[in-house]
Amino acid sequence: MPASGGRGCESRGFSRSEGPSTGTRDAIILRGWTLRDADGNRYRFDNVRINGRATIRIHTGSGHNTRIDLFQNGREYIWGNNGDTATLRDDRGRTVDTETWGRRR
Repeated sequence: MPASGGRGCESRGFSRSEGPSTGTRDAIILRGWTLRDADGNRYRFDNVRINGRATIRIHTGSGHNTRIDLFQNGREYIWGNNGDTATLRDDRGRTVDTETWGRRR
């Protein structure tokens, strides 16, 4: 999803309920999980807990982490305005969810 102002997408949210079914609606710890864009930019989760059916947003800019918003403290926006792909992988490298929007460059 593009951010307004043409700066690239500032954040992407992954909902626990949007990914493939894991057989549980319980909270999970995302320690060691990664989120990558199509260009290989990577965000690695530390000790992050997400409740069942909850949503978290990953921001590429600077800010203070909350229960819902996590910040990469990057200097540049990485998500493409015209299109991109975000891939969420678990701590074993297995793809859990992928979302593509728009056209790739």
